[in-house]
Amino acid sequence: MMPGRRLTILIVEDSALDRMLLATIVSRQGHRVLEACNGLEALALFRLERPDLVLMDAMMPVMDGFEAARRIKACAGETLVPIIFLTSLTESEALVRCLEAGGDDFVAKPYNRVIIEAKINAMDRLRRLQKTVLQQRDLIAKHNEHLLTEQRVAKAVFDKVAHSGCLSAANIRYMQSPYALFNGDLLLAAFKPSGGMHVFLGDFTGHGLPAAIGAMPLAEVFYGLTAKGYSMAEILREMNSKLKRILPVGVFCCATLLNVSFHRRVVEVWNGGLPDGYLYRAASGERVPLVSRHLPLGVRDAATFDDRCEIYPLELGDRLFLLSDGVLEGCNSDGQMFGEERLLAVFAQNQQADQLFAEIQQAIAEFRGEAQDDVSMVEVVLIEEALLNRPALAFSDGGQVSPLDWSASFEFRAQTLRHFNPLPFLLQFLLEVQELRSQAGALYTVLAELYSNALEHGVMGLDSGLKRDAKGFAEYYAQRNQQLASLDQGFVRFHLALVPEAGGGRLTLRVEDSGAGFDPQVAPEPQPGGVNLSGRGLALVRQLAERCSYSADGRSVSVEFSWPAAK
Repeated sequence: MMPGRRLTILIVEDSALDRMLLATIVSRQGHRVLEACNGLEALALFRLERPDLVLMDAMMPVMDGFEAARRIKACAGETLVPIIFLTSLTESEALVRCLEAGGDDFVAKPYNRVIIEAKINAMDRLRRLQKTVLQQRDLIAKHNEHLLTEQRVAKAVFDKVAHSGCLSAANIRYMQSPYALFNGDLLLAAFKPSGGMHVFLGDFTGHGLPAAIGAMPLAEVFYGLTAKGYSMAEILREMNSKLKRILPVGVFCCATLLNVSFHRRVVEVWNGGLPDGYLYRAASGERVPLVSRHLPLGVRDAATFDDRCEIYPLELGDRLFLLSDGVLEGCNSDGQMFGEERLLAVFAQNQQADQLFAEIQQAIAEFRGEAQDDVSMVEVVLIEEALLNRPALAFSDGGQVSPLDWSASFEFRAQTLRHFNPLPFLLQFLLEVQELRSQAGALYTVLAELYSNALEHGVMGLDSGLKRDAKGFAEYYAQRNQQLASLDQGFVRFHLALVPEAGGGRLTLRVEDSGAGFDPQVAPEPQPGGVNLSGRGLALVRQLAERCSYSADGRSVSVEFSWPAAK
């Protein structure tokens, strides 16, 4: 026998002669011997001594070996204590009964020393193997729990970052069903400083933590640039560049980004690799596909990335649906995919637009068995912005006193206008004035509308009257993109003047362009209750600014904001 392999062996035999013979054979092999003359005595000894192996006679008084074996196995629990039955039984049914009672092997009488030694050694190997397996299982379980704990902590941090926007807004409903602890789908939403919101749905390659490695930096870009007033195209470009830099080859993010404007009632859509989303028009029931026309984020380099988007007019009650491929590719117990046809059938059968999201959710739940992918869907509804309960914009305070008596002018010419959005720069510059921050939302909106009018109508000479219906609206933005790409002359100037007053202070903001101007007496007005999609911007400026006036030649617009003295 190998050193260190001395076992404690319990011999259970009602025959004193056979018990003595077995004890002699086993002790000469170097093992420690315990003896019992019936099953009840064996059970008591087992509980007291916890032997490594049991040699059990089948037929005994008081408690037979079958019952004793069952109780010993129950008492041992997960620990493997091999039981070798000692029996003169030869019938197959009797031998099967030994194994069914918990026996691991049996030895026929009369006893053979060589066979007994071989079987003890074999059971010992099995016992030690079981012990090793249990130790490795416990070690794996410990490592797995440690990993899950780390993932839970990481997920808690990630959720606070990823869900720090406005997913709880009154016009958003969503569902996310992760295939793993970390969801490879990423859903983000944030209010823009100039009004409206950005909504992002992304689907990273794979599942779980590997699929979420790009989610944190992507969320950081989304929230950071949205809060600073950057455009949708600029956010997309920065997201793509960051993912291209940090993700390994073969990992990318299929995504759709929406830019929803509640004042102008439009939505810009960029879809790169996700299934078709849908614009559902409440008035007509028309369903407009939001088709993927781009490669996913993180695939192309900055020079070849395409940030062009599609623009659609919206009316109150219109709904935008975005979904990840897990919705369409979810399978039932028969291996059938949910598919686009079933989704469109839910749209077709809908009778109430406000029930559509719940109906799609129910159809998915009823069809799909166990999820095979991360499943995400979001609905965004156009409502009156006053119902959104937007939080106040947050600003850091360095303790410095704001400058309250200054003026500045900026001129942005054609080459800059083609490639650069001056609004974030100007907005951050203005909001260094702490007294303006309480009006930040209105200031952002007005500045954005004035810049848009100066660029589109002044510099490029686009006719706002084109936006009389959905078809004209699409034509207007097609012309805008084409002309902006080839713009080679013109400018937009911003004149900013901040002056202190006895009752507080005043900001005068004048935006001037190189266009031919317009007649201020016939400035376009929106048609109340109509479908005319033009004239909304200037009406909004008049509503939000304290004063609004035009130059005689119609080439500049001035607005004013004021604030009371600090108490």
